[in-house]
Amino acid sequence: LFKETYIKDIVNRHDIKNTEVLEDVLNIISSSVGSLTNPNKLSNSFKSMKNLVVSPNTIKQYLDYCVDSFLIEKAYRYDVKGKKYLDTPLKYYYTDIGLRNVRLGFRQQEENHLMENIIYNELLIRGYNVDVGVVEVREEGKRKQLEVDFVCNLGNKRYYIQSALNLDTKEKTIQESRSLNNIGDSFKKIIVVKDNIKLWRTDDGIVIMGIQEFLLNKDSLDL
Repeated sequence: LFKETYIKDIVNRHDIKNTEVLEDVLNIISSSVGSLTNPNKLSNSFKSMKNLVVSPNTIKQYLDYCVDSFLIEKAYRYDVKGKKYLDTPLKYYYTDIGLRNVRLGFRQQEENHLMENIIYNELLIRGYNVDVGVVEVREEGKRKQLEVDFVCNLGNKRYYIQSALNLDTKEKTIQESRSLNNIGDSFKKIIVVKDNIKLWRTDDGIVIMGIQEFLLNKDSLDL
């Protein structure tokens, strides 16, 4: 699929001469699913890792080609309190986790990143507009940015969702809830965990549900 469908189609459609760079960009994105990145950062990676100069503009074009081919999706960052979009960095997710896994020869199976990608895909399937949330807080006189994995909008509905492998300690629960508790509005806040648990709510009203409940129940966000 990669060689004979996706890459071949992208190369032919856009008359790409340096296919090796395109494949390297895909490899990097495959290895860093759910990580913040941008063309400048990827350009620096080419220079440091391969001693190869590839302009950020070329990398941006290649990424856009992959998005246009429905191979990957691009998630923008949204400042929840400031109510504005941030230009960079972005997150990229694979539309098909199987393609991502085979691209890497099944060598990188980080459950937290794969679960995040799966949740992202499911939200898109349900029709939500999905952004990566940023919540700015001030601590000890310094500004810090906390991340909300997903800000989901559909009509007048909005949900804030965190992906977490587990909440096996009180400290872990506090850590994963931190950004959600600093949002300051009344929209529903949810943490999805790997374990198949019974749905429960924290003292702050955050809903905790298992990944199976989230995926298999089309009304899971309204439970």
